[in-house]
Amino acid sequence: MSVLLLVAGLILFIGLIVVHEFGHFIVSRRNGVDVEEFGIFFPPRLYKRKTKAGWDFTINALPLGGFVRLKGEHDGDTEPGTFGAASVWVKTKIMAAGVFMNLMAALVLFMLIALVGMPKLVGNQFTVKSDTKIVSSKVLVGYVEPGSPAAKAGLRSDDELVAIQQSGYSPVEIAGTNEVPRLTKAFAGKDVRVFYRRDGFDRHANAKLLDAKTVQASQKTDNPKGYLGIIPSDFHLQRSTWSAPIVAVGLSAQLTSLTFHGLGHALAGLGGWIAGAVTGNDTARQNGQTTASADVSGPVGIFEILKSGSLLGYQFVLFIVAYISLTLAIMNILPVPALDGGRLWLTLISRGLKRPLSPKAEEAINTVGFLVLISLIVLITIVDVKRFF
Repeated sequence: MSVLLLVAGLILFIGLIVVHEFGHFIVSRRNGVDVEEFGIFFPPRLYKRKTKAGWDFTINALPLGGFVRLKGEHDGDTEPGTFGAASVWVKTKIMAAGVFMNLMAALVLFMLIALVGMPKLVGNQFTVKSDTKIVSSKVLVGYVEPGSPAAKAGLRSDDELVAIQQSGYSPVEIAGTNEVPRLTKAFAGKDVRVFYRRDGFDRHANAKLLDAKTVQASQKTDNPKGYLGIIPSDFHLQRSTWSAPIVAVGLSAQLTSLTFHGLGHALAGLGGWIAGAVTGNDTARQNGQTTASADVSGPVGIFEILKSGSLLGYQFVLFIVAYISLTLAIMNILPVPALDGGRLWLTLISRGLKRPLSPKAEEAINTVGFLVLISLIVLITIVDVKRFF
């Protein structure tokens, strides 16, 4: 089941790219701007097909996004059917279409998730309390201490804890995170059986808990230990009915604020990384890497999040996909050269100056922006690989 959810999550992620680019595609064609290529991912090219309408459909190798290539993309182009010859209003509609599609996709997904069961993943997560009901509650293994009884028993992060049984007694259900320290302390030094659920299958593992003397002595050191050696976490699903659209809007606003906070950290980290690389200061460079990737994830991180999320059910996977869609909308409205927002701002600036930018100037600005963007993605991917592997 988890494998199917992972595959479904990856397909939905690709679908977000298609939805975004379809916005550009359909608005361009409806406003008389010719489309030359509809590309999923970035080149090098893996597959190409010429459509009857004359534009190319391509699938490319680098999973960093997608693109729609329009005829005459420079503002200086004047030939009919080119992007450059279109009015400022038409250009604005074309460049904002992808953002609109991703925003709508995020709102629809969040609304549907609220109706079936919204994972509570954010501190003080937005909801309408009078119309919110917890429909599912799980106690998960959040962290396993290396060398602990839990690690020796084979417990892993995201395993769902069900019950603990002392030898010769009936199993005791784990109803909340507070039950874990209470029960393990009560069974200190004993042989226990831990009942848990992984990948939808019920399992159990035998473990010998640490005794009270060992645990108490460790509290005075730099390496405090627990009786079982895990940090539990709650995973709640909360359902809304009439307020689902309100929850979708409110949660999107809350996540937008968190995203801007994360982007600020990422940019600060990128600056530190570049400064460290230029000056040869390894400490500054490594600190920049850590800061840049602390609140954001690249392609590797997204895959790992979907992989882990697939163990928690389809609601979690849909939540992550919706959040990615919202993030795509945010990133593409910001004035980042090479992205939709950057091109839109360049167009508006050109309009304000009452003269178009030269193709050479446009390419230079977009190239610099693209290189900065790729540098950030590479940096985040490097840290993601270190983090997950």
